[in-house]
Parts: sequence; C-alpha cells; structure tokens
Amino acid sequence: LITREPKEGGMPVDISITPSALQVKTPAGCTELRLPAEVRLVPSSCRGLQYEAGDGLHLRLQVWADSNAKVISMFNQSSPAQECCTFYCQSCGEVIIRDRKLLRVLPLPSENWGALVGEWCCHPDPFANKPLHPQENDCFIGDSFFLVNLRSDLWQPRPELAPVETHRLSSENRFKLKPKANTKVICKRCKVMLGETMSSETTKFYMTEIIIQPSERSFPIIPRSQFVQSVIAQCLVELSTARSTFRFTIQGHDGKAYILLWLLNSDSLVIESLGSSKCITKFPLLEDILKADSSSAWNAVKVLYQPCIKSRNEKLSSAWESDISIHVLTLPSATCLELLLILSRSNATLPPSLRYMNSFQVRTAPL
Repeated sequence: LITREPKEGGMPVDISITPSALQVKTPAGCTELRLPAEVRLVPSSCRGLQYEAGDGLHLRLQVWADSNAKVISMFNQSSPAQECCTFYCQSCGEVIIRDRKLLRVLPLPSENWGALVGEWCCHPDPFANKPLHPQENDCFIGDSFFLVNLRSDLWQPRPELAPVETHRLSSENRFKLKPKANTKVICKRCKVMLGETMSSETTKFYMTEIIIQPSERSFPIIPRSQFVQSVIAQCLVELSTARSTFRFTIQGHDGKAYILLWLLNSDSLVIESLGSSKCITKFPLLEDILKADSSSAWNAVKVLYQPCIKSRNEKLSSAWESDISIHVLTLPSATCLELLLILSRSNATLPPSLRYMNSFQVRTAPL
C-alpha cells in the first residue's frame, strides 16, 4: 500500500488502518479511502513501513479478498453460437455485419499446427494446401482476430476494401487476391483499419477493432483505451494458460515489432484513489480510465514492457524474434501505437521507485 508524498507543509502524517478503510490525517485535513465490500485489510499484519523520497509511504498488509465477488470487467464480448449477432466498429459504432447467425464458433489451432501434423500422421499430410476458411455461418477465433465469411448480399452493410489487384482463375469463376496486394479493410465511417482480406470470401477482423453483440442488444459504448487494454490483457491470460508462454511481441500488420511484453502475473487486484489522477500528465488522445467511484476494484494483469519504435531495443527485439518460446500478437499498426501510449500512461501512475524492473517498465492492465 502506497500513500503519495504529502504536499509541502503536509507533515506530520497520521495513518489509521481499519479492515474496511484507510484514513490519512495531515495538518491540512483528513482523507479517507473506503475499500470495496469484497476487500478487507488485516491491520495487525502491517510491516515494512518505510519512506521513499518522491513516492511517499510504503507498507505491506495482508488482504482478504472475496474470490466470489464480481469485480469490474471492462470487456465482456463473446461470440455465442446459434444466435444472430451484429459486428460493430468499436471506434464509431458503424455496423459491419448485421444479423449474422453463427452456427459454429470455433477456435483456430496454433500457428505451427501444420508442422505438427507430420508428427501425428503415418501417411501424407491430409491437410496440405487446405487453408481453414470459414463458411457463411462460421466464426473462427484466432489469438487476436476473428475469421468470418463476408456474404455478397446487396443489403448487407460492408466495410470498405482498399483497392486490390485481382486475377481470374482459369478453372473457376472466382477472383483471387494477388500476393502483396493492399488487403486492408477499413470502416466506411471513421476510416479505422478493421482487418484484412484473406481470400475473396474470408476476412480477418482484429479483436481490438470489432465488438460482436447479439442483435437484440444495442451497441455498447466503451472508451477506446479501456477496450484495447482489456482485449490485450485477456489475450495474454488465455495464451499464457493454454500455451505456457509469458513473453510476447506486439507486432503491427506491417510486420514491424512495436512492443515487447512480459506477463508477470494475472491475479492482481487494483484499487486506486481518484486523487492520484491529478498527479499524472494525461495524454489528450486517451480518456480518463478512472471510475467516478473511487472505491472500485478490478482484476488486473501486471506486465513488463519495452518499446521498439524509433530503433529502440533493436538487439533485444532481434533476440526475442529468434526465440521460439515467444509468441507474436499481430494488430493494426495504429492500435500498437495506442497500446504503447496506454502502457506509458499506466506506468506514469506508479510511484517512481516501482516504474522499472531491471531494464523493463512496469504496468498493470484491467481484465
């Protein structure tokens, strides 16, 4: 537990701790922070009290948290099968796909599944040259994207496709995209990149750009920074659980590495007073993520990160690129820059002594 350094003339400080609240008295007045109902302190466990210049007072306490209590979740989208769903652009709410009944919602295998087939089959690979493309009522889920089949119905709202070169196959009356073509899919209204075309029928939509809701529900307005960090946090937790990998490279759709992430833990519970928001410099492109209710708590992941833009950390990035234990997450390049701003802002809210671990910067992201 950290109490910020008092203003000039704010000494001495008297701190009182009860199971449900923290009270700080100074000559200038008294401040009380009440804890959420699901969190309780154990005052008798207080230890490690010390003063850090520039930070304030640090102390450690035992905390009891009700594991059954429902904490704030910034992101709770799903793709339920057998329901009519609508795909929205998260940035502006534009309808991308309306009333699509999803009969199958299936996870895609890992990226190197093709190489593993040879270890399991005693005969030639039966899946060779057979890409996994969804049918009209399918939604395939990857690490950071959805694969869907865009129908050609005239009434169907469609995102814009950047101009692409096509050529006609001799054996079929279809069109196929040429390699290296511009395959970006952008929102008609706000011009944000939503995904990429994988074939003449299959489109990849990035999870950070799309919200999928049952059609009877309205579009949920979620601040952009909350949505992005919640999607990324959930991706990290799911991948670390399923594949026991804890280091990630955040890569843009242009193939460039933007951020190196190291997941430390995913069982943090964060409680923050609104008063701390006055102590940081806000980015004008990002809205304030703090809730009006200062006694709120949320599950969070703790990560270390290194930026890779402007030729920073080139050697470390190259070493991670050649390490097979490190997983790559691909996002639109603009979203990678957004995420880097969010990471920097979160890091700035920490006391100076806790912002770095070795050469990495520390940050927490709500789930």
